[in-house]
Amino acid sequence: MSDTVIIIPSRLNAKRFPNKPLSKINGLPMIVHVMNKAKESDVGEVFVATPDNEIADIVKKNNGNFILTNQNHPTGTDRVFEAFEKKMSKTVKFIINLQGDMPNIKVDSISKVANYIKTNQCDICTLCSFLKKEDIVNKNVVKVQVKNKLDLKNFVDVEDFFRESKNITKIYHHIGIYAFTSESIKRYINTPRSKKEMERNLEQMRAMENKFVFKTGLSKTIPLSVDTKENLIEVEKEMAKND
Repeated sequence: MSDTVIIIPSRLNAKRFPNKPLSKINGLPMIVHVMNKAKESDVGEVFVATPDNEIADIVKKNNGNFILTNQNHPTGTDRVFEAFEKKMSKTVKFIINLQGDMPNIKVDSISKVANYIKTNQCDICTLCSFLKKEDIVNKNVVKVQVKNKLDLKNFVDVEDFFRESKNITKIYHHIGIYAFTSESIKRYINTPRSKKEMERNLEQMRAMENKFVFKTGLSKTIPLSVDTKENLIEVEKEMAKND
């Protein structure tokens, strides 16, 4: 096994869009699209962490690996950690938590965070992209505020994550992918849920409020997150154009 693994947390019981992972895009369930992109990145082995047999069956049918987890986890990272601890904690040094609702994420975006976490310059790294004007007030779009100038070549310190519109500079569209070291994900899981994490419903605030070294890099493209059925239609159209 490689020293790096990609784990995709996925469950059916999402509040905003139940059964989202099994929603079909151009004939293929969304979770399979994400899994295939992860495989194409060639970063390491790919697993879907899920509490649902329906998702596990679809993953298996499409030549993927799954790990069954407990139903009740407060965050996707908690679910990722359970899978990591069950199957690979003795061999894997780097863990990529890839959100299961970004079926059109680019392969080079996955490899970018995987390569950076290995430089030993942070506890966690993630990605962002340029923010569209109309998304500044969209609460479904998570924003990331950075400290220094960001370009395609560097990673910089994260200052904050939020959903609300704020009159500040150096903000970007956050992309739902995180890279951890084995040590940092253990520390994250053993840290109690933070106040802002629960207030904002943003799991990354647990790391921010507990002084993890958290960095972000810039992606060339904006992978479309599927939060609603309208998003699903938009993503399907976009992916059909690129096929």
